[in-house]
Amino acid sequence: MNKQMNKSTRRQDSGARAEGRRAPVARTAAPADPVTPRGQATRRRLLASAEEVFGDKGFERASIVDVTRGAGVAQGTFYVYFSDKRAIFTELVNELGHDLRRHIAEAVEGLSDRLAVERQGFRAFFEFIGAHRNLYRIVRQAEFVDEELYRGYYRRLAAGYGAGLEAAMDAGQVRRLDPETLAYCLMGIGDFLGMRWVLWEERDPPAHVIEAMTAFIHHGMGGSRRAGTDGQHRPAGDPGPQGR
Repeated sequence: MNKQMNKSTRRQDSGARAEGRRAPVARTAAPADPVTPRGQATRRRLLASAEEVFGDKGFERASIVDVTRGAGVAQGTFYVYFSDKRAIFTELVNELGHDLRRHIAEAVEGLSDRLAVERQGFRAFFEFIGAHRNLYRIVRQAEFVDEELYRGYYRRLAAGYGAGLEAAMDAGQVRRLDPETLAYCLMGIGDFLGMRWVLWEERDPPAHVIEAMTAFIHHGMGGSRRAGTDGQHRPAGDPGPQGR
């Protein structure tokens, strides 16, 4: 009798293990956002550490131990706020994007002239990436960690930018163009000028760079109409008839 019960139990255990292998693994519920000032401060320290660690080591090489060590907290404390390494990376990308958009919005608040908005907005962008020098690396890593996260970062930035441009078009301050296309074009200008000066030179873009950028945004690449078609279509480096 006991032998039969033992055999039956073993068969049930074996079946349960087999079912367990076939069943999907349940995801751990995401920790709730901290409500106390102390908890919020700890979460901010973890995110600040993650910004340094992911920027320095990259997502694959970075570890939770690296993050907690940089934040000065025990490893177990990490799981109070984030379920795993990918969770804190996702939160970091989203928070950096949110902070960037807020920083620019605060910088241009009260400005009504669109050209002034563009100039001040770009200055705020350069200022932000100067304070968050790992932003470029982290966002570019997101393309390979979570492509939707990567796309979402730019889509949210472009959505707000495009809305502001469309309002300026309605006010007659900007020529009527597709606002989304224009937003991405202008974001590209900021992205590369920020890389060229803030990252490579470790300083704000010089005044002549800001002036050239602003003039390009205001007038585009077209030559002056008063110069005639000869001036507009002359090859680069060609001084024209008067200079020959």
